Parts: sequence; structure tokens; C-alpha cells
Amino acid sequence: MNDTRVMVTSHTKKKKKKKEESEEKEEKKKREKEEKKEERDEEKEKKKEEKKKVEERDEEKEESEEEEKKKKKKKKKKKKKKKKKKKKKKKKTEKKKKG
Repeated sequence: MNDTRVMVTSHTKKKKKKKEESEEKEEKKKREKEEKKEERDEEKEKKKEEKKKVEERDEEKEESEEEEKKKKKKKKKKKKKKKKKKKKKKKKTEKKKKG
């Protein structure tokens, strides 16, 4: 009788140990899966941030280019106006010399 009891406890201990090991494996798998998911999410977030930065940079560049164009246009207009004024003045002085 004592002999069978030992066998039973040994068997149950083995079974219990196997169950614990399998549970540990499952836990480990879950943890790894969760970690991978977190890593992927972080990567996605990084990519989003990078994309956002690039878009902002492009936007700023575009704005600065537009401002540059406006400045050039304004400068050109001013130059033209100055030239016109000079021409007018020149004509006036020529008229005075003639008249």
C-alpha cells in the first residue's frame, strides 16, 4: 500500500511540475508577444513623428520660398518705379534745357 502511494504522489508531482512549466512557457510567450507589440507600436510612433517633422520642415521651406518670391517681386517693383522716376526726371531736365 505504501508503495502505490509513493507512485501516486510522484506521478502527481510530475504532473504538477509539467503543468507549471507549461504555464510558465505560456506566460513567457505572452510577455514576448506583448513586448514585440510594444516595439512595433513604438516604431510606428517614431515613424509618425519623423513624418510629421518632415512635413513641418517642407511646409516651412515652402513658406520661406513664398516670402522670398514676394520680397523679390516687391524689390523688382520698387526698382521699376525708381527707374520710371529717373526717366521722368531726365525728361524734365531735358525739357528745361531745351525750353
